[in-house]
Amino acid sequence: QVQLVESGGGLVQAGDSLRLSCAASRRTFSDRAMGWFRQAPGKEREFVAAINWSGRNTYYVDSVKGRFTISRDSAKNTMYLQMNSLKPQDTAVYYCNAAYCSTLGCFAPLSDSWGQGTRVTVSS
Repeated sequence: QVQLVESGGGLVQAGDSLRLSCAASRRTFSDRAMGWFRQAPGKEREFVAAINWSGRNTYYVDSVKGRFTISRDSAKNTMYLQMNSLKPQDTAVYYCNAAYCSTLGCFAPLSDSWGQGTRVTVSS
């Protein structure tokens, strides 16, 4: 099982930027699609973005398209989420996980095992 550690969250104002990181403990990271998911207070965890194993294909929820960019550095076993133009509705705990991919793309978590996440709070 791949162990994942999220970091980079914080308290920012609307319009600011943050970069989240997801560090994996095993080299199998390089062979898997990976994704970011978030859970806002009182809501279900939702998909945010995913990237396939090669980094060539990326997927985003509509609400973050044009503002968030997912990337990965397989040499460092690390995935990133660059978040620009943050909005109060982006406030959530952000988690990374391996992503399940179908012919339609990668939009779901592969595992039901989650790390502690990193909290992002955007004030208006």
